[in-house]
Amino acid sequence: MTNLPRLLLKWYNQHRRVLPWRDHPNSYAVWVSEIMLQQTRVDTVIPYFEKWMNLFPDVRALANASEQDVLNAWEGLGYYSRARNLHKAAKIVAEKFNGELPRDLIDLRSLPGIGRYTVGAIASMAFGMDEPTLDGNLRRVFSRLFDVSESADSPAGEKILWELAAQNLPKGQAGDYNQALMDLGASLCIPKNPRCLLCPLVEICESRKNGTQEARPMLKPKKAVPQYVHAAAVIIKSGRVLLAQRPPDGLLGGMWEFPNGRVNADPATELTKVINAAYSLKVTHRGLRQKKEALGVIQHAYTHFKVTVHVFRCDCDSIPKNKNLKWVKVTDLDDYPMGKIDRRIAQILQA
Repeated sequence: MTNLPRLLLKWYNQHRRVLPWRDHPNSYAVWVSEIMLQQTRVDTVIPYFEKWMNLFPDVRALANASEQDVLNAWEGLGYYSRARNLHKAAKIVAEKFNGELPRDLIDLRSLPGIGRYTVGAIASMAFGMDEPTLDGNLRRVFSRLFDVSESADSPAGEKILWELAAQNLPKGQAGDYNQALMDLGASLCIPKNPRCLLCPLVEICESRKNGTQEARPMLKPKKAVPQYVHAAAVIIKSGRVLLAQRPPDGLLGGMWEFPNGRVNADPATELTKVINAAYSLKVTHRGLRQKKEALGVIQHAYTHFKVTVHVFRCDCDSIPKNKNLKWVKVTDLDDYPMGKIDRRIAQILQA
């Protein structure tokens, strides 16, 4: 499609989105924005990005920050491994590359949290290099433009789409071209009911010609999302509440939570068993005998599962010595990074 770059860039020059990380002289800003934008909408990212750049204006500032401060700044964006990897990578860049993101693509790819897509985005947008990239928007645009029938989330489909991204890359304009594709996918070539009549590429779009635009991209069938039930214990003593810190790796790594565990029957009756098993805490549910309702019932959906958490006020006579358990003033809960479920529990206590 020889006309693709020309038509797209002409549209982009007139309709490009104004975003705080665009045309930024600092490659660090491009890197931060690209990590934040993974699986997160632009409108959600903008205030987080601006706050982040105020707190950690450069690589060295991020490298010298504590993990708790980093997670606090990220709280609410989800997928917290992104924040931990940014922090780890910043330490490496500060020590090994004198505080500047490396332009060598092998070195760039070696940093935690930077994969093929992010390498292409940083190389083209921050360094002006002729490198393709492929995020969710670009997958959708290329799948429709070339009417790709292979599943976009399969190895074969990925290979085809990366080849198309590279083959149609205009030399010397890769940064604007990649961003134009992102803008097109976000504004016109949207997942459902694409706005084809407004698209600058409507005349060259194969799926539009074939009437398959609603069926592209092809994706593998999604698995059923499991639903889990948890019971959580709120243990308060002298104005302080007991928190537990999650392991550094895995879901919500390093974040703080109220002691909780998964249950398979009535949450109120299984509460003491699961809390003892997970934290060696012998708790007493205050309202069990009186059949009192839970302090709250909170629901949340993660990417691959859903959780309903029943929250109970509890007493606990003795707390084992455990570096992952900590008494925290209720008034200080905002200082401890939490996932959305535990933040909602904290807000109930602070109301």
